[in-house]
Amino acid sequence: MTAFMHIVGLVKETLRKILLRGEFDEYPDQKSMHCTARLVEKLNSYSKRINECPQSNHTLNFLMDEIIVLEEAKWIGLPNFMPRTAFLDILQKKVSGIAYMPIAFVDDVWNYLGKVLNDVLNRHSENYYQLQKVSSRAGENLIARMRENSKTHVNEAIQMEKLTDYTCNPDYMTEYNRLMAQADAFMKEIWHNENQPSTANLDGIGQVEIGHLRQYAHVMNQAFDLKMRMVAYWKIVLRRLVDTIALHMQLSISNLVNKELEKEISHEVLSPNRFGIERLLEESPSIAGKRHKLMRSVKVLKESKEVVTNIMDRISSYGD
Repeated sequence: MTAFMHIVGLVKETLRKILLRGEFDEYPDQKSMHCTARLVEKLNSYSKRINECPQSNHTLNFLMDEIIVLEEAKWIGLPNFMPRTAFLDILQKKVSGIAYMPIAFVDDVWNYLGKVLNDVLNRHSENYYQLQKVSSRAGENLIARMRENSKTHVNEAIQMEKLTDYTCNPDYMTEYNRLMAQADAFMKEIWHNENQPSTANLDGIGQVEIGHLRQYAHVMNQAFDLKMRMVAYWKIVLRRLVDTIALHMQLSISNLVNKELEKEISHEVLSPNRFGIERLLEESPSIAGKRHKLMRSVKVLKESKEVVTNIMDRISSYGD
């Protein structure tokens, strides 16, 4: 039992080093095991993809989604009233369009963590074949369970973003007001510029097509307002989908190392269909074979020593 706990302790300490503390002295030349750096790279890549996807490109079909939604959200009531359903409809479509990205990110992270965990387990149990098999199975089961927990968390985060448009972040109003400050100049480009340009430049969005918008005068102000709200709020949504998932993954990794791994291995080792710790700590066939060869060599050496001793004794007796 002491040997088993010692091995588990070594595994946990190695994982703490490479996953939590960023210490790589046990794997100086294996960059794939420099885990904190690799995880940051994966997070940065995910953040880049989610910020550069089509849903984050606000110049595509500029204002058309907003115009279509506003046309379908018309009702008998006060004019120029912004229906909340219009904002939520666009928001839900955009969130649905990127929903696969955070799922793919956590999948990628857990695939990587599974390889790291398996490598560490195999390394510390390499002399115990049965324990190596059992601990590898325990590691696979644990990774699979924690992967599903992460997917559940991500799906809940996505559903929350679809359900409610809320933030307490003051950056939203700051950005919205900054974007709306361009409304008058933008409308002049559409309606009062004699050259009738086909494009206009909006700070914070970029170059946008405007030629197709001149036929929608009746909803242009509302559509522009709705667009600027979405542009400002979308930054908040993306930030949450990066930050909250990053924090969740850090907590999950900490729980894996400090809480779940030892319980999972112990459960697998002590389950009724196992052969007991003593059997699991039997040496692997290769180590046992080497030990057997070494023991035979030692036996031969002892026998040779006895033969040499006898010969030397005889030589001494003849000399006398």
